[in-house]
Amino acid sequence: MSEVRLAAEQRNEFGKGAARRYRRAGKIPAVLYGHGSDPKHLSLPTVDFARVVRENGRNAVLTLDVTGGKSELALCKEITTHPTKNYIEHVDLLLVKRGEKVTVNVPVVVTGEAAPGTLVAQDANEIQLEVEATHIPEQLEISIQGVEAGTQIHAPDVTLPRGATLQSSEDVLVVNISEAPTEAEMESEIDTSGAGVVEEASEEETASQ
Repeated sequence: MSEVRLAAEQRNEFGKGAARRYRRAGKIPAVLYGHGSDPKHLSLPTVDFARVVRENGRNAVLTLDVTGGKSELALCKEITTHPTKNYIEHVDLLLVKRGEKVTVNVPVVVTGEAAPGTLVAQDANEIQLEVEATHIPEQLEISIQGVEAGTQIHAPDVTLPRGATLQSSEDVLVVNISEAPTEAEMESEIDTSGAGVVEEASEEETASQ
């Protein structure tokens, strides 16, 4: 994953009222912490930060050009969004160093088509890795091309980039490939559920008479 430069400003006002003023001005309140240093209160440009997340994902490594200070290398630790209005309320940033390893959740993407007559279910959309901060993969791919029914792909089966270590439990099921129900089985299930509805309705009609 490539590094992205982003302007940042020192933030001197705090509290809900100050946060609203920053957001009205097109900025997102943020805190940068890590390596035992004092937290730094910053503001980030809303449009630019949203674009970075959209194009690079939440694991984007940011080179923050802090006004009046030195550049800092940071990783998005947590992005808080408004529960109903869907705008970014606050960002927690983790200070990182080149060569340092971090623990992150990486999206898993399934590619290809399984064998005919199968049903593919993706149980986990991401897995957790320990990886060098400046070499976080954007996603991990699992090919199911031609895979037969009865196949299960667990976290340890996923191919990881060089230098990355799996942190998710080995029991995590990522993809399950089973036999797809036949048309006759589907029709039988519909008939059975329909019969239950008719039977229930009949009992209600009998009780009302």
